[in-house]
Amino acid sequence: MQKIKKILFLISLLIPTLLTGVYIYAFSPSFVSVPTANKDGSEILPTETFTITFDKPVEKSYYQKKISLSPRTPMKAVLSDDHTQITIIPTHGWNIDTTYTVSIPEGRAKNFTQIGSTSFNFTVTDYPHVIDVIPHSGAKDVRLDIEDPITVQFDKSTEGFYIDFNLNPPVPVTYQNNTQKTQFKLLPKEPLKANTTYTLTLYAKADNTTDDNYVPIHTTTFTTLPPKPKTWTENLQDRLEEAKKFTTPRITEGKYIDINLATQIMTIFENGNNKGTFLISSGKPGMNTPKGAHQIYNKHPRPWSKKYGLYMPYWMAITPSGKYGIHELPEWPSGYKEGQNHLGIKVSHGCVRLGVGPAEKIYNWAEIGTPVIVY
Repeated sequence: MQKIKKILFLISLLIPTLLTGVYIYAFSPSFVSVPTANKDGSEILPTETFTITFDKPVEKSYYQKKISLSPRTPMKAVLSDDHTQITIIPTHGWNIDTTYTVSIPEGRAKNFTQIGSTSFNFTVTDYPHVIDVIPHSGAKDVRLDIEDPITVQFDKSTEGFYIDFNLNPPVPVTYQNNTQKTQFKLLPKEPLKANTTYTLTLYAKADNTTDDNYVPIHTTTFTTLPPKPKTWTENLQDRLEEAKKFTTPRITEGKYIDINLATQIMTIFENGNNKGTFLISSGKPGMNTPKGAHQIYNKHPRPWSKKYGLYMPYWMAITPSGKYGIHELPEWPSGYKEGQNHLGIKVSHGCVRLGVGPAEKIYNWAEIGTPVIVY
């Protein structure tokens, strides 16, 4: 009995000390820690998340319920499996060009360490802005072409946004962009009407959001060329038949290629005999196909044009420098090909284009050294 009393007495002496230690451990300011944010003060995309990091595991029920966001926006706070990170996820995306404040209340870690209150800011980026469009607004006599598409340049990457391109009168368009998503090249999928003013409007919305409310971000206009002159038969098939009947060979021995720029017709002859007539597209005004006596200097089945960023199938150079040549309608890496509707019209940058089929046929028929007469 005496021993028990002695033990109880010693415990009574220790209890205040133990309680003081617990108090110091749990409540002393020396144990206060402050959470950090991986994007505090930064600019984020409309659908990006915002993450807050704690140096110790925290109580889930306390922090998930008491985190506040201003301005108020539907969101959810997700705690990581190790209870050291809380990720703020927008339900429908953040508001564009808006600064948010995330407030964290004072609380406790799982080991009772005090965690101080704090707040963080982040800004949602604005829509990308258009800094240049070619053709320029108000341009006249425009003829779009795979070497001269509509080009749209943005001030920054369009990553995180859907960009919609709308031509009016309505025409569906195809496009490709560069790796930085700062430049788009567009071409109509259907021929544009002659002597018609078109309005191009660009719309944008945040990527991966359920909201289909696109916002107009840029508008430009241009007017297409008037109808081509009626100095020759308008119907291209009739024009081909006329060329077969009236084109006479200028070389009567061996093979040669005859190119009439006025009619936009190529005729191939062998020993004075017509072996075929084909529609072409030669150089537009200011980028004229060179007239005169040429020849085939080199050939390649599918060369890449670094200057224009496209393929030129069935290439045959007709000048020593290789600047001008004969080739099939060009195409982008995406597979989009220049339209057959441009055959019979001067729209190229100086080369002579052929349609799908004829280009391969003439490529296989002509040898290096075959004369080419352009007039």
